[in-house]
Amino acid sequence: MATVQRATGLLRRSLGIAPPTVQRALSTSPAAAAAPAEGGAEAAAAKESKRRKKKNLFDVVQFLPSWGVGYKVAKTTWRDVSYQITKINLYKDGRHGKAWGIRYKAGEQASEVPTKISGVNKRGWKYIKESQKKVQDTSKVETPVAA
Repeated sequence: MATVQRATGLLRRSLGIAPPTVQRALSTSPAAAAAPAEGGAEAAAAKESKRRKKKNLFDVVQFLPSWGVGYKVAKTTWRDVSYQITKINLYKDGRHGKAWGIRYKAGEQASEVPTKISGVNKRGWKYIKESQKKVQDTSKVETPVAA
């Protein structure tokens, strides 16, 4: 019975006899189904739900003095590991390259010799804010005042 009704409905629509049907929303969200005529509301919801693109190491340090040499950075997924940048080699585009640094684990220096930092071109890097204070403090201590 249902297939017969469906077939007659298709026939009526193809001949133009059937009344115009309301277009269904393709989205499964309740907001889109409730207000299919409002395109502005859907666009605003899409902008809000869009996530920020994560940054690679060079995107993070490009605004720091000397491209972040002397500052600490870490991947967002790392728990207690960070690197204090000692050297950066940039490619011509300024968004890719190589970096070396001193490794820190749980806030303590883990190695004396700078090592190559792996994964610098991958996304998900963050700048550790407290490292800026330490760099500025050490520059003030190094310049003693002669009395």
